[in-house]
Amino acid sequence: MKKRSARAKSHQLWGGRFAAAPHPSLEAVNRSIDVDFRLWPHDINLSKAWATALVGARVLSRVEATKIQRGLDRVARRIRSGNKPIRTDEDVHTMIDRLLHDESGSVASRLHTGRSRNDQVATASRLLVMHELDAVTQLVEELQRTCHKRAAGLLDAIMPAYTHMQRAQPVSAAHWMLSHFWALDRDRVRLQAARVSAGVMPLGSGAIAGSAFRVNRTRLAKTLGFHSISPNSIDAVGDRDFIADALYALTGLATHLSRLAEDLILFGSSEFGFVRFADAFSTGSSMMPQKRNPDALELARSSPARIGGDLFALLMMLKGTPSGYNKDFQEDKRALFDALDAITLLLPAVSGSVRTLRFDRARMRAAVSSSMMATDLADYLVRRRVTFREAHGAVGSLVRQAELAQVELDMLGASVFRSAHPLFASAARRELNAESSLSHREIPGGTGPRAVRTQLAQAAKRVRKSR
Repeated sequence: MKKRSARAKSHQLWGGRFAAAPHPSLEAVNRSIDVDFRLWPHDINLSKAWATALVGARVLSRVEATKIQRGLDRVARRIRSGNKPIRTDEDVHTMIDRLLHDESGSVASRLHTGRSRNDQVATASRLLVMHELDAVTQLVEELQRTCHKRAAGLLDAIMPAYTHMQRAQPVSAAHWMLSHFWALDRDRVRLQAARVSAGVMPLGSGAIAGSAFRVNRTRLAKTLGFHSISPNSIDAVGDRDFIADALYALTGLATHLSRLAEDLILFGSSEFGFVRFADAFSTGSSMMPQKRNPDALELARSSPARIGGDLFALLMMLKGTPSGYNKDFQEDKRALFDALDAITLLLPAVSGSVRTLRFDRARMRAAVSSSMMATDLADYLVRRRVTFREAHGAVGSLVRQAELAQVELDMLGASVFRSAHPLFASAARRELNAESSLSHREIPGGTGPRAVRTQLAQAAKRVRKSR
């Protein structure tokens, strides 16, 4: 009898089945409240909605439901004011149930009718994912607005673009900045898709077979902000695809932050000198007084390793689990919360780093050499009815001669040009000008001045639409 009473005092939601208390080592590994405690606002919201649904199913009277809902409001106030879990709180659902009994008395025992912690935790997790992805999306939009504003200020700046980390062709610096804007825009779309994936309500699925009480799931879903209900109770309690979708979107976002960070880290080095990092987003060295380190950007560069690791951990946890709910799923929130926390910390720091950068236009322009307009020379010949293959070979010979002479293309004599191809006239030298090169690229999506202005307007519409 003592063993049974000890279990009863623990306020476990499943204790009646067993005569002996669980071993401390099982309690330690089974206890998840240190992780899932942050689900508490969503658990309370879904519990209040469930109480209303039970009225419709004629399980609770309106008076009982109101008493439970007011008790849940008091529980929320207690948790907000600092009420912490106790040792016997196995998870956040157990903690809230214990506090609700304190606040509402025995009627609290009726709230769990027709539901299981299986559909309860799945519902709370989906609510959290929708809420958190909304917050992350807002941070992404803020970074997009920052990139758009910086691009608008760089319309007249010219810089090298790179392929294989070699100088390739001149581009508008605004065009380069907007390349990161559009990557972030794809991230925003993926975050929204992941939110839609999370917006299917599993509540009412019970442990695995569905609730025995005729709650109105469609009305319940609308109350909680879901767009639809799960069609199959077995799938509903075992589905964690929505977390995988969220982690994939976050991994893609981290990857794009990493690429932006790497560009800026390189551009901020002494060898490039295209940008200078603000004091507010730089750190120093404990040994070398001259150092200015872009630590926020370096942490952003490393973030795909951590967040991608969370995605991989979740996929490996799900691999091989049988249908329905399994205790393995307790680990899903560790991966989810770690990724959300990491990206939420990074985005404001990256936005601040980009917002406070100082661009050295002269240094960027000086890095553009005439050899980078080799393609423009080939295009000049093409416009004079020479095949591109022939034009490519002719300009290639000019590049080789310039390298041998250790000079730029625009320093070669007219006779050298004519020897490379007889259709090279004196006007060909005008093609070795960065502004001329940009002017040829007014195709939509190109780096021509008008094309970039159009692109800026398109980006502005995306920002306004996201709001």
